[in-house]
Amino acid sequence: MNRIDRISAILIQLQTKKYITSGEVAKRFEISHRTVYRDLKALEEAGIPIGAEPGKGFFLVDGFHLPPVMFTREEAGAMLMAEKMVEKFTDTSVNSHYQSAMFKIKSVLPDNEKQFISDLTGNIEILYSPQKSVPDNSIPIIQQALVNKQILDIEYKSHSKGEKT
Repeated sequence: MNRIDRISAILIQLQTKKYITSGEVAKRFEISHRTVYRDLKALEEAGIPIGAEPGKGFFLVDGFHLPPVMFTREEAGAMLMAEKMVEKFTDTSVNSHYQSAMFKIKSVLPDNEKQFISDLTGNIEILYSPQKSVPDNSIPIIQQALVNKQILDIEYKSHSKGEKT
C-alpha cells in the first residue's frame, strides 16, 4: 500500500473509534510505530485536528467531520452481499437498521456505481428458509447485554430433534 492510501486509511480508522493506538495502526498496516507517528503528523499538517491522550491513544478532535467516505465498486458489492445475508439471518429490527445504513451508502455512490449495485441487487438471492425466524428485537437485546456485560439465559430448540436445550 502506498503512503497516500495508508494515510487515508488511517484517517478512516480514526473515524471508527473514539481512540486508536499507534500499536493498532502499526499492526494493521505492518509498519513501525515511528512510521505511524510520521503519518499522523502528515495528517495534522494537512489540517486534520488530531488529539492524543496518554494511555488511550489518538483521536479526531470533537467537532471535526469529514465528508462521506467514497466506496469502491468492490466494497459496495460486499455491502450488498451483507445486506442480503442480514435480510435472511437477523431479526426485523437489525434488518431495518441495516437497510437504512445501505440507503446512506448508496446515496454517496457515483452514478455508475449506483447502476452497478442496482443491477447486482436483482441478481442476488440468498436461498435460506429457517424453521423459525429470529424473534424480533432479540439481536439488539443481545448486543446491549454484551455491552453491559450482562448474562443472558437463552433457550432454544434443537434443529434436528426439536428438543429444548
